[in-house]
Parts: sequence; C-alpha cells; structure tokens
Amino acid sequence: MLATMERLEILDAAEQLAGQILESDVAEHYRYCLYKLNNNKETQAKIRKFTKMKELYEEVQRFGRYHPDYKRVMMEIRTLKRDMDMDEHVANFRHAENELQDLLDHVSLLVGRAVSQQIKVPTGNPFFSSSSACGGGCGSGGGCGCSA
Repeated sequence: MLATMERLEILDAAEQLAGQILESDVAEHYRYCLYKLNNNKETQAKIRKFTKMKELYEEVQRFGRYHPDYKRVMMEIRTLKRDMDMDEHVANFRHAENELQDLLDHVSLLVGRAVSQQIKVPTGNPFFSSSSACGGGCGSGGGCGCSA
C-alpha cells in the first residue's frame, strides 16, 4: 500500500478527531461513571449476584418450565435485575454510555455524509435515519421499507 499525502492527511485528521472525542466532556463523564461503577462495593456485589444468577437462569432456559427450579429462578433473576438496574451507579453509567454512543453516532453520520449523501451509516438509532425506516443498516434488502 502506497502512502500518499492525501492518505496521511486523512489519517492525521482521523487521529485528531479521535483525540477530540476522547477529550470531550461526554467521554470524560463516561469514564467517571465507569470508575464509580467499578469502585462501589455495593454495586459490584449486585452485579456479581446478578451474574451468578444469570448462569443458573441460562441452565434453566435449556429445559424451560420443565426445570424444577424454573419459577424460583425466574422470580429471582427479575428481582436481581431490577435491583441492579435501579442502582444509582448502574443507571448513571448506562446514561453516560448512551450519551457517548449518541456522540459517536453523530460523528459517524457527519463523516459518512462528508463522503456522500447516499452512503449508509449504520447508527443503530432510528432518529438518525433521513429517509428510511431503519437508517440503512438493516440488511433486509428493503423488506422493512427502507431504501436499501
């Protein structure tokens, strides 16, 4: 692969953009929330309990309601999931994660549109779709009503 000046300029611009994203307030808030999530003992205990129960849940799912512990495991997994989801640090982290994903979706859309207005940018967020029902990344060949 030959290194041309144009390619080097594109790589430099990409590295600069990545640096700006990493230094943004959104990324800083994400890292702060991740730190709080990882360093809170109560939150980590809830996550560990949920993870352990999830393993049992997957075992029960193999047999469905014919498993002897089906009802107990289903109730416990829901309770533990709700308890974990309602934890302040988990909720803050998920919110920060969504904000960072939105920033990355915006940047992806801007970069894609800079290349061509017809380029498909799979953002995974239906609010970014311009004229299609799915954002152009569904892969159904237009079955969902998009212009794929």
